[in-house]
Amino acid sequence: MTDSGKQKHDGTTHFGYRDVPENEKEGLVAGVFHSVASSYDVMNDLMSMGVHRLWKRFTIELSAVRPGHAVLDIAGGTGDLAKQFSRIVGDGGRVVLADINESMLRVGRDRLIDQGIVGNMEFVQANAECLPFPDNTFDCITISFGLRNVTDKDAALRSMCRVLKPGGRLLVLEFSKTNNPLLTKAYDAYSFSLLPMMGKLVAGDSESYQYLAESIRMHPDQETLEGMMKEAGFVNTTYHNMTGGIVALHKGVKP
Repeated sequence: MTDSGKQKHDGTTHFGYRDVPENEKEGLVAGVFHSVASSYDVMNDLMSMGVHRLWKRFTIELSAVRPGHAVLDIAGGTGDLAKQFSRIVGDGGRVVLADINESMLRVGRDRLIDQGIVGNMEFVQANAECLPFPDNTFDCITISFGLRNVTDKDAALRSMCRVLKPGGRLLVLEFSKTNNPLLTKAYDAYSFSLLPMMGKLVAGDSESYQYLAESIRMHPDQETLEGMMKEAGFVNTTYHNMTGGIVALHKGVKP
């Protein structure tokens, strides 16, 4: 079951497995992340058994970010990627950690400030569908486990393309689809049984993690998302499957 990423033309969109009015999804997603913000990092480690750190490390390697670059990390959450980019771009560079959710942005900001990462770092509450930056601003944009929560993914991809400089890279790290039936079966059992249970025990919230599991299933598969990136204006699009296709890293370049 996948969401093509297109608007459904009847004024509704997916919130997990539920159909909801498009104008309500943003608020519903916000509620999920307000709920999980304080335990987000702990749950990420538990859910992925720490492997999410390797996925993000590969994202940074593929970004080709260099000293002096300007980087936008959308849905940057608690700042894992932004922290590393800040060190890479140095004093002459700029990193913007953007998130639509105030709670997540606050957790990320406080965490990075506590770690002394302030000089080249900015924090912006922003909607990926209408990014508040001028055209041709960034050398690289990343969005890590955030695109599936966006209501209009096509609008978001176009907005990202607009604010990238020519030759700039977009990297989309997201849960995706496996082609191995046994792995898919095991992953489904994990996602819909153990994940909500862990959410209840660690975060005191099973419903939000039930939504997160459903949102993964409704996200476009690898080929569909690559096609959407091309339609948004990106060239040289590729994707790399990781952990059997449970996660995929998509790359596109602004011509």
